[in-house]
Amino acid sequence: MSLREQLNADKKEAMKAREAGKLRLSVIRMVWANISNLEIEKKRELTEEEIAGVIAKEVKMRKDSIEEFKKGNRADLVEQAEQEVAVLMPYLPQQMSEEEVRQVVADTIAEVGAASAKEMGKVMSALMPKVKGRADGKLVNTIVRELLQK
Repeated sequence: MSLREQLNADKKEAMKAREAGKLRLSVIRMVWANISNLEIEKKRELTEEEIAGVIAKEVKMRKDSIEEFKKGNRADLVEQAEQEVAVLMPYLPQQMSEEEVRQVVADTIAEVGAASAKEMGKVMSALMPKVKGRADGKLVNTIVRELLQK
């Protein structure tokens, strides 16, 4: 089942659940709105990869918000954002563990032949297509910096 079909089916299911599905329904509708806006902008239907990118962007926004809410001691907003992330995570591909990311980064550094932090851009451009959607960009960036400074 494609992401588009899965989102549609889950939206219908949440609508039928009434009160129990309110949060889920609002999150799915928000994602649908972003997908629709992007399709209007691009004047075509989005691919599976692009839809996954929209969902990943939504998850990243919420995770960033969680950090800010924690700094502001807003436990209520942290909880809501965490629940929204929990609704979105099943739509994303299985996330890579830190060890898997480290291995891919090390392999890519060897493949590109980078020896210093100055070549980080070259490493990142070769690496990101391999981990796109499956690993947090911030984590990837941190690991690349760490391994290039050794």
